[in-house]
Amino acid sequence: MDRVDRASRVIEAPPMIVYDALVDRESLEAWLPPDGMRGQIERWDPRPGGGFRMVLTYLDATDGPGKTSAATDVVDVGFADLVPSERVVQRAVFESDDPLFAGTMTMTWRLASAGDGTEVTVTATDVPPGIDHAQHEAGIASSLANLASYVERHR
Repeated sequence: MDRVDRASRVIEAPPMIVYDALVDRESLEAWLPPDGMRGQIERWDPRPGGGFRMVLTYLDATDGPGKTSAATDVVDVGFADLVPSERVVQRAVFESDDPLFAGTMTMTWRLASAGDGTEVTVTATDVPPGIDHAQHEAGIASSLANLASYVERHR
């Protein structure tokens, strides 16, 4: 059975506002990096078949946790599907010489109305075996918390 990592959260904003934060370059740079990292988008093409390249830098690389270098994770993300107010499907490939991080991980962001807000559920499939399950789910939850904070502050 394939591994699936997931997390969800209700965000106090309508689905279209949340969707916009998922497909806007400046928004992604602000909220996507999990705690302990910062991100910079180097390439941006926000359409199905397009995507982006993000360099994630660890704020403290003491233990050398990076996949690309001791201090960085570089990921090429393709937009496989974009449905406004409903879903964003990304295919992510990490730049790494380590075969434990090889392959294409699919991240599906589903948006559903929840009262006055939006329930956002993130599901990751085909997760490379070098990514720890618990740490990955914690990272997704951290990104969702950042997304909630960002969207709720900027609405």
